Amino acid sequence: MNERSATRRAVLAGGVGLGIAGVLAACSRPSPSPSGTSSPTRTPTVSPTPGGPDSWDALAAAVSGRLLRSGSDGWDSARLVENPRYDDADPQGILRAAGTADVQAGLAFAWNTNTPVALRAGGHSYTGWSAGGASGTDVPRSLVISTQDLDGVDVHDDGTVTIGPGAQLGDVYATLAAAGRAIGAGSCPTVGIGGLTLGGGVGVLVRSFGLTCDQLTGATVVTPDGTVHEVSATAEPDLFWACRGGGGGTVGVVTAMTFRTQAAPDVLLFDIVFPWSSAAAVVRAWQDWAPTADRQLWSTLKLLNGSRHTAPTVTVTGVWTGSRTGADASVDGFVRATGATPSSHTARQMTYGDAMSALAGKPQRVSESATSSIGTTKLSDGQIDTLVQHAAAAGDVPGNREGGVSLDALGGVVSDVGRTDTAFPWRSALMTVQYTAVYADGSDPAPFDAYVRGFRKAMRPAWGDAAYANYCDAAITDPSDYFGVNTSRLHRIAEQADPNGVLDQPNWV
Repeated sequence: MNERSATRRAVLAGGVGLGIAGVLAACSRPSPSPSGTSSPTRTPTVSPTPGGPDSWDALAAAVSGRLLRSGSDGWDSARLVENPRYDDADPQGILRAAGTADVQAGLAFAWNTNTPVALRAGGHSYTGWSAGGASGTDVPRSLVISTQDLDGVDVHDDGTVTIGPGAQLGDVYATLAAAGRAIGAGSCPTVGIGGLTLGGGVGVLVRSFGLTCDQLTGATVVTPDGTVHEVSATAEPDLFWACRGGGGGTVGVVTAMTFRTQAAPDVLLFDIVFPWSSAAAVVRAWQDWAPTADRQLWSTLKLLNGSRHTAPTVTVTGVWTGSRTGADASVDGFVRATGATPSSHTARQMTYGDAMSALAGKPQRVSESATSSIGTTKLSDGQIDTLVQHAAAAGDVPGNREGGVSLDALGGVVSDVGRTDTAFPWRSALMTVQYTAVYADGSDPAPFDAYVRGFRKAMRPAWGDAAYANYCDAAITDPSDYFGVNTSRLHRIAEQADPNGVLDQPNWV
């Protein structure tokens, strides 16, 4: 019996587990052990749909997309995800699906051949689970079902947009901006909108537009039995609910998503840099201001250090979608509350499209360790000191190019939604919190993992164990840390959608 199977069954019995797809659905098919052999688990409760490919050759013949295996043209580049620490990924194969039928064939093959499945949209999984495993690790070598090529962005006359899960945010923003429309999502231009939405979707317009999953109005979902479901608030609402913040790979594979949009706003971007000596005062003032400010304002506070910095830095970056006058009053009030004089303070009025492009910067692959908390309460003075000290300590980790903490404001429209109305439960939280460490490619990740996880542990007295699903961490082993009060409902829906356990490993995409 491998550890993943044992842990997963412990969850079903009320214990802890590894990740949403591996802990919320029932474990009922043989799970591969690290050696490649199989261990028996309980008898399936539902028989799979008969038929479908039962060999690699049959799968290649059945799909209109590309099935890549080791030695195929393009294999080496196809293996790579966004984090170079997983460049040794060695999946059994990668299916670049060209449509829903290809996803159906891939799932049928996985069942017929007892091949583990990993799902990929943009390839930004912090844990590397969407890379498909590597020899010598406890993540089984899998068939990667990739929806990266399902990347269309179709804007409709009724103000909605249908987007393929593999569409990158940079392309989504550009297409919408050209049509005078907008959605709220993240800032990284290479993130696939599928994974972002399924895990919730915190972004730079979150306080005025809501989470990305809040803007979702419908989706096409292929469940592991091969059935295609068109889900919405009125059609198969349980599956739709799970798609709104329940994590990737929970109930199936999403092949299309429809969102409501808004008229593209003009955007004011601002950056304020403070001296490190005022870090505690800035944190104190920011947590009083940012989560409860006018909902037209969103901001992030970053405390960073490392070899890229000559000294630790304190930066507040923000987005305002209202009038410039209102922004000036709000931001100036925050600066006064800090009692500090900024080292620099810049602001630029831009169109929506230009602002999203400016926030993206120049994307690049970087080796990184990361984990998260949910900031549910304001920090005391002592807890602020802990936060500042651990951020500064990023510079003490040998090889750490840049590390520390980012606090991203919630509130606004996010808090208008009930905590059980979608699978994302942290509706009353003040912020999401991300601990990061960036280092040279090829470095041993262990000390950087230890740094970010140690930072999270240090903040546990303030914020407990809650975490954000899209900042997944293999060391967070209890799904309720991600989904809180919604965990049991997700568990039930996942069991119904995947009774045979086809998606029996974590599948954060």
